Amino acid sequence: MPEQPAPVRVLIVDDQTMVREGFAFLLHAQPGIEVVGTAADGCEALDRVEELRPDVVLMDVRMPEMDGLEATAEIVARTPDTRVLILTTYDLDEYVYQALCAGASGFLLKDASARQLAEGIRVVASGESLLAPSATRRLITEFTRLAGRETEAAAGSGPRPAAMTSLPGLTERETDVLALIAQGYSNTEISSHLFVTESTVKSHVSKVLVKLGLRDRTQAAIYAYETGVVVVASPG
Repeated sequence: MPEQPAPVRVLIVDDQTMVREGFAFLLHAQPGIEVVGTAADGCEALDRVEELRPDVVLMDVRMPEMDGLEATAEIVARTPDTRVLILTTYDLDEYVYQALCAGASGFLLKDASARQLAEGIRVVASGESLLAPSATRRLITEFTRLAGRETEAAAGSGPRPAAMTSLPGLTERETDVLALIAQGYSNTEISSHLFVTESTVKSHVSKVLVKLGLRDRTQAAIYAYETGVVVVASPG
């Protein structure tokens, strides 16, 4: 019989005991996932990550002592092989956008089902990003719009450019792939959209990340909105 893959080791970080215990209970029943520990705030999370070396950290945002933003940045810097999956109550939580910028691999709402939670953990553990076409794209576009307005006001500049057709160092096709990543498309969907094989898409995605010095697809999506590769439609 083929050897079974090692379970994904998960650390749960939340300041509410019932939330930690609830997620641990749900995940214990999911195949291929092992909850190795919990933490009540960011400071404790850093210690537990150093001790346990989990594959994935389920990270709450708003906590005492050290919040999820600072903890995420520290974990990514100290143990880059550990992936951080943000847990939030609202899909338009401004702190989630900042956490994604800090290196988190995606986010889930706290009302996610056990199956969604387990699948999200498996996705980020495999090196991918949890970049859903709806909620994540909505969050990124909203807070990139706000960041763009702040930048324009500070610089006294005019409106942002309508779009960029290319970026220095990227081919036109790689820029197309980046734009589709930012809109939440999976590799399979990008393959269908561009009429190329999925293996070709994977190659393009890898090249985009390397050329731009980005960690993963979530970072690529943020970059695409912030540089104007994908624009945010104006209200009305």
